Amino acid sequence: MNASFGQSQVRVGSSSSGKLSNSELGGDVPGQASMYAIAHRIYNTCVTLRPPARNQSAFDPAVFLATIGKGRKAMVFSKKQAIFTQGEPADAIFYLRTGKIKLTVVSKTGKEATIGILSDGSFFGEGGLAGQRWRMASATAMADCAVLRIEKKAMLQTLHREHALSDMFVAYLLRQNIRHEEDLVDQLFNSSEKRLARMLLLLAHFGKEGTPETVIPKINQETLAEMVGTTRSRVSLFMNRFRKLGFIKYDSEGLQVHSSLLNIVLRD
Repeated sequence: MNASFGQSQVRVGSSSSGKLSNSELGGDVPGQASMYAIAHRIYNTCVTLRPPARNQSAFDPAVFLATIGKGRKAMVFSKKQAIFTQGEPADAIFYLRTGKIKLTVVSKTGKEATIGILSDGSFFGEGGLAGQRWRMASATAMADCAVLRIEKKAMLQTLHREHALSDMFVAYLLRQNIRHEEDLVDQLFNSSEKRLARMLLLLAHFGKEGTPETVIPKINQETLAEMVGTTRSRVSLFMNRFRKLGFIKYDSEGLQVHSSLLNIVLRD
């Protein structure tokens, strides 16, 4: 009996009845067939019938994150518009195509703190993939933003199926983890002046691949104080000092940061 699958044929048995003979099973005496021969035959059949490997290079994570499709929705948010709010169901992950967003948390007493500012190419709201049922923070647009919303189920399925996307996503999470560790060390051992200088450089993308964004969209000193972990008056003092030293400059577009600000971070 022959079984056809596409252009290949697999010989299942030689007898007209379709049953394997004792000699084919590896034994000449009935009941004493070799189990190894049976396992070997099944293995060869499975290998032959295995569908051809799909061309993994056909999947492009950049295209996936730039287009809409099943479980993916393109969204636009204007400045100060909420993308999601703390306490809402964590049923999707977001990818920031363009713009900047602010992540904030609110305590039970109503005190709000800024825990991060994200820019182009960032994932956020990923906690739902790890089992979080509710949003642990709020995300708000700091400028006009273009965002891709990916449903939790669609993201998990694609991560399991497409290694190119899963590699990209894991690399992003590792970079974020390193950043959080650096933030903790910075908070524990550096002065508020150094922490502010480092935060401004990070917001301007110094130290990352590509050209730094020397101009940061307008960000108030209260938000900087929350991120650095100091008071607004201290931030105002340091910002004025940085400006007098030529490290930063204010203009109509926002805050311009010069690479010379690294001198503050590297200073003992």
